[in-house]
Amino acid sequence: MNFKKYKTILFDCDGVVLNSNQIKTESFRKAFNKYDSTLVEEFILFHKSNGGISRYEKIRFFFKNLAPLNLNKYNDTYENALERFSKICKESLLKAEVAEGLNIFREFTKQTKWLIVSGGDQLELRDIFLKKGINKYFNGGIFGSPDTKDEIIKRELANGNIVKPALFIGDSKLDYQSAKSNSIDFIFLSGWTELNEHRTFCEGNKIINIKNIKSIIKYFNN
Repeated sequence: MNFKKYKTILFDCDGVVLNSNQIKTESFRKAFNKYDSTLVEEFILFHKSNGGISRYEKIRFFFKNLAPLNLNKYNDTYENALERFSKICKESLLKAEVAEGLNIFREFTKQTKWLIVSGGDQLELRDIFLKKGINKYFNGGIFGSPDTKDEIIKRELANGNIVKPALFIGDSKLDYQSAKSNSIDFIFLSGWTELNEHRTFCEGNKIINIKNIKSIIKYFNN
């Protein structure tokens, strides 16, 4: 793996830069805690199986596909659920662990442009990265929902902000699909992923599977 060849590196946020996948899962549980537990766990399974999809899409799925018969019973709306989740999630994300070795990896690739391409809310991400002091690493920008990852990548390719050869570092099927559809190399980080079948997925698609950012540095040195 020769990182010097890449002109741009794209990072997912949750499970890659921040140890926040479990935070998002628990935030959804708390946001829907007044619903029947069976309904909530069905939603959590959908959430984990669709890593990288925005909260907007996931909460819409809940109200459209899982909860329509219960809305009168619970007197709830999409807007209220979104507000609950966002408040709970942001408070927890401010405490999330930052990937060890991120600063060292940045120094190794100091000539490379870095971007965040996330399913998380864009304004929320920018505020959290600023408060954690890691926004300075991502000189190509911090991007998130409501735009999808594929929309972000295509837009930033078109305006010249992403320059190939490029690499996407992610922890979900969607991350891989977004990279592949735009002819961008991909590395899967498995240390914090919630994709249970990630080993089979990586083997089946011949994807490099590395534990975390710190482990990527070892690849760089080799």
